[in-house]
Amino acid sequence: MKMANTNLFQSVKQKLFHADTRNEAGGLAYTLSPKQQLAQLATTGCLNSTFYATAENQLAQVLALANGLDAEFIAKTAIYAREHGYMKDMPALLLAVLAQKDVAMLARVFDRVADNGKMLRNFAQMVRSGAVGRKSFGSRPKKLVQQWLLSASERQLLNAAVGNNPSLADVVKMVHPKPREAWRAAWFAWLIGKPYDAEALPPLTQAFEQYKKTRSGCLPDVPFQMLTALDLDAAAWAQIAANGSWQQVRQNLNTFQRHGVFADQANVRLVADKLRDAEAIARARVLPYQLLTAFQAASDEMPHAIRDALQDAMELAVKNVPSIQGNVVVCPDVSGSMNSPVTGYRGSATSATTCVDVAALLSAAMLRTNPHAQVLPFETRVVDVRLNPRDSIMTNAEKLARICGGGTMCSAPLAELNRRKAEVDLLIMVSDNESWADREQHWNSKTSLMKEWDTLKRRCPQAKLVCLDIQPYTTAQAQNRSDILNIGGFSDSVFSLIGTFAERGMSADFWVDEIERIALPEAM
Repeated sequence: MKMANTNLFQSVKQKLFHADTRNEAGGLAYTLSPKQQLAQLATTGCLNSTFYATAENQLAQVLALANGLDAEFIAKTAIYAREHGYMKDMPALLLAVLAQKDVAMLARVFDRVADNGKMLRNFAQMVRSGAVGRKSFGSRPKKLVQQWLLSASERQLLNAAVGNNPSLADVVKMVHPKPREAWRAAWFAWLIGKPYDAEALPPLTQAFEQYKKTRSGCLPDVPFQMLTALDLDAAAWAQIAANGSWQQVRQNLNTFQRHGVFADQANVRLVADKLRDAEAIARARVLPYQLLTAFQAASDEMPHAIRDALQDAMELAVKNVPSIQGNVVVCPDVSGSMNSPVTGYRGSATSATTCVDVAALLSAAMLRTNPHAQVLPFETRVVDVRLNPRDSIMTNAEKLARICGGGTMCSAPLAELNRRKAEVDLLIMVSDNESWADREQHWNSKTSLMKEWDTLKRRCPQAKLVCLDIQPYTTAQAQNRSDILNIGGFSDSVFSLIGTFAERGMSADFWVDEIERIALPEAM
């Protein structure tokens, strides 16, 4: 019997690993599958301009991908992005896509994705913008919004009433809910500025209206944004700090400082205790970078006790950082592109926290529980920096972030490890993956990172590689394989994922598999 042409099959095998596209920076890269691309964009995307991609490009990419994928995967991705990635814009956009593509599927997942008033308003904005097609809701989506409004509690409605573009009043005017309860009818009339029965208003709203008139007694337990337009004294601001949610307190530390709240040490202790409350941190679904943002933004006059509490909160927020057996190497990208805002450019609302801050934070957190790990910051070369594992996560993160600059060569730390003939069990790359300065890159060859990884694997066959992509692009520097995991995002769930991968390995398409495993609610 004639033998198979081994040269032919070897060439086919090699072709499978050749780079097949260019990334946003012009370097060689691998194309992710449509499902992988949507998963990446949905869990890391912010619909704002990043260093290499505009908001319009990201929107166009999501819509093009959604057009070619089935409604069930889109629905599961929306749930995953909301419940695991804690995203706001992308899940709402995917709901808007379903409103055009499959309203029956939209109805099955609407409540899980539009799980608060902010998400409801985001969905309304996506639909009314016309970005996904027609600007009208359609009867079924309109009914879903009405149901949310007619079943929400007074507190949920008050929280939803904070914010604009659109405001909750705008949404009510769009869908015209027909309340059966007297209190809800009065509340909607109050919200949109129509005559209402004051006696029928629910208790929190009545208390708010009464406080506006008398300015006496305890502050009503309403969202603090409803109170900030009033002329409040330090005692009133202290009540806001005491009543506010964990996230509200974190976001308004400088406001409390300006209004004299921290002149009283009792208030300092109260806020510090709230910030380091482990249960409150868990309920708030805190992203570690949000704590870094608060720490960075704190004014010079902020009491040390508050700064210390933020550092304590950080240690709690990343408590599931795994302790990994073997030789761990963490490689944060400190190139110039990493100096862009982690959530994209949003005008006056642009975050002060950059991609390099997040890369540094993740690296410092890994070092905290893996004190023998190597940290190799890189741009076009490995940058020498000494970190003390006993220092706080904040301290080491700030030290790493200060060295940002230069081009991007994702292969640089691997080349250095190969030069040293280092033993490696787990290598974690934290980057925007927009490598462009790598040497000897030829079309239809492997990326430089993959070439160096092959060399490392010959020396360390058990080694595993994690490529953590901080910003939402649709290419990768390494292909998904049983020994290579491409993931996106910066929530604390990333740490558990890395630990599982290091211990057991995962399928080549893990991220998509995770989404596919989500159980959808039964059809209504």
